[in-house]
Amino acid sequence: MSEKLTVDEFHHKERLDVYLTQHMEDTPSRTFVKKLIDGGHVRVNGKTVKAHYKITQGETISFEVPADLIKPTDIAPENIPLSILYEDDYLLVINKPVGMLVHPTTNIFNGTLVNALLHHCKTLSDVNTGMRPGIVHRLDQETSGVIIVAKDNKTHRKIAKQFERHTVRKKYLAIVEGAVEFDEGMVDAPLGKHSFHHERRSVDFSDVGKESITLYRVLKRAPGISYMALYPQTGRTHQLRVHMRHIGHPILGDDKYGRKDTFSRLALHAQSVGFIHPGTTHFVEFSCKTPPEFLERLKA
Repeated sequence: MSEKLTVDEFHHKERLDVYLTQHMEDTPSRTFVKKLIDGGHVRVNGKTVKAHYKITQGETISFEVPADLIKPTDIAPENIPLSILYEDDYLLVINKPVGMLVHPTTNIFNGTLVNALLHHCKTLSDVNTGMRPGIVHRLDQETSGVIIVAKDNKTHRKIAKQFERHTVRKKYLAIVEGAVEFDEGMVDAPLGKHSFHHERRSVDFSDVGKESITLYRVLKRAPGISYMALYPQTGRTHQLRVHMRHIGHPILGDDKYGRKDTFSRLALHAQSVGFIHPGTTHFVEFSCKTPPEFLERLKA
């Protein structure tokens, strides 16, 4: 999706690369902007121009940032504190705070977990695109909790293969609307892209839908809510959020699949992850504490 800017009188006759460096949200650098222009990803009134082009008041500048254009060198290391649960020569296990993006997007380059990792680590795997060094799997921005980071490509591939084979043991905590009827259960509902909202997912029983299975257990029931342990057996985008809505119990604070005003945040937390360590070949499992706001909500 391209973005558009209209030149005002204060930037009349300014160089295109200088203007974009100032006006593109969280742009990495002027060098990156030049690379964007030279690659034909910037147009002025529908035409490609050079970086030194002098823009004119009233002109429309459109641009898009392909994910594969961004390299690790374009992402600035940032001294952002990390809650490190474990670290060795192969990997890190991080407790990601709620609200933090895992990696930069096409218009956000700062404040992400990757920015923090680039400051903390000397090396990170580069199996994925330039925007995701070290990132083996991801958590939604609104989800907090345990995430694994690989320091080298061999480690990355070995852990990624475990995710592909669904052998990684994952446990999430969630607070959902209403009283879930059964103490334990399974949601077996394939997922596909939403027909209208492309950033969302929906249950899809057609040939296009991908297998998605979630096991659940009710930990506690309180007036109007249920405190749940969720065990995803597959790793689809927004799987837990869609599955909980599918059974009539959307997660509190979910602005996509429920009601945002039911809680101060999305009430979903990746509490633990277990996998075969690529270096030692032993099974390891890491967990973090329950967010205090979850406990406060249950007491209330």
